[in-house]
Amino acid sequence: MATIETERLTLRPFTMDDADFVLDLFGRREVARWSGSGEPMNHRDEAVARIARQPGRAGDHPAAGIFHVSTRAAAAVGIAMLVPIPASAGLDRDDLEIGWHFHPDAWGNGYATEAASALVARGFGLGVPELYAVTHPDNVASQAVCGRLGMTDLGLRTDWYDKELRAFRLDRP
Repeated sequence: MATIETERLTLRPFTMDDADFVLDLFGRREVARWSGSGEPMNHRDEAVARIARQPGRAGDHPAAGIFHVSTRAAAAVGIAMLVPIPASAGLDRDDLEIGWHFHPDAWGNGYATEAASALVARGFGLGVPELYAVTHPDNVASQAVCGRLGMTDLGLRTDWYDKELRAFRLDRP
């Protein structure tokens, strides 16, 4: 998985040295509430395990990956991903999801949009025909990022994760 440089950010693969950042990020209730179980991470071992699972979660599409996002000054600010999105039970889907989680100290700087834009370019450049994003129905900040990316709002859907989520799609130009 390659490192990606944008105007202000570096997206690179995670290493185990990033465990303290992952714990800090997902240990915050305001971040964790939008991810997985919605419960904050409590122990460094959970962060290490999350990093260890990343290659499997990313799958084998050449565009896919889970990226540590930092400013060019090397301040860790978040995570961005382009990964297979698990279809809900009984559905036969094979979609890629674009997603992000950023540290609250980094909110409001446009980093999520910048990082996601880089992953959109990566995905489309490697032949992905469409990308999806799913958000908790109340996560208006992430929904705004989807809008800035030019994604189409598909409304509330149950196609993925066996949950009702607000879904967005972006087709390759």
